[in-house]
Amino acid sequence: MPDSKEPSFEHRVPAGDNRLRQVCTDCGFIAYENPKVVVGAVVTWAEKILLCRRAINPRKGFWTLPAGFMELHESAEIGAAREAMEEANARIEIDALLAAYTIPRLSQVQLIYRARLVDPNISAGIESLEVGLFDYADIPWSDLAFPSVRWALTQYAEIKDRVSFPAFSNPPGESGDHGT
Repeated sequence: MPDSKEPSFEHRVPAGDNRLRQVCTDCGFIAYENPKVVVGAVVTWAEKILLCRRAINPRKGFWTLPAGFMELHESAEIGAAREAMEEANARIEIDALLAAYTIPRLSQVQLIYRARLVDPNISAGIESLEVGLFDYADIPWSDLAFPSVRWALTQYAEIKDRVSFPAFSNPPGESGDHGT
């Protein structure tokens, strides 16, 4: 019977690298930890924007865009569409990348798309307390879950009528490294 010894890792800088990593003391395998990718969309129906009230932490009870972690073996666009379905039972059609944000505090890269609802039949999914279609003037700005939601909504308003546009990034001076 083969030895079922658990691997043993140590924290060190591997040869040819410049950062501390977890390295297996038996075989030298390096366990890289890389940023997580979040995918989501500013989704519209006519002039209204889809928002979801979070049913889970972090920021339970606050409003957000349909978004979440990308899964293995899926494209970013497929992931954004999956998240819209999971959170709002929303079928969407993506037309462009709106923004790519970096949130160093959380080791996240966020890819946010511009999309349209295929039909207005939406309802809260398992991760949402409720969902709604909001006029831009009626967005609950003080109850948004994360800075990147505010960024995406503000940047969307700048380009909503444009056919093409360059993707946005974090607004100047904004890293998302504050609490909300």
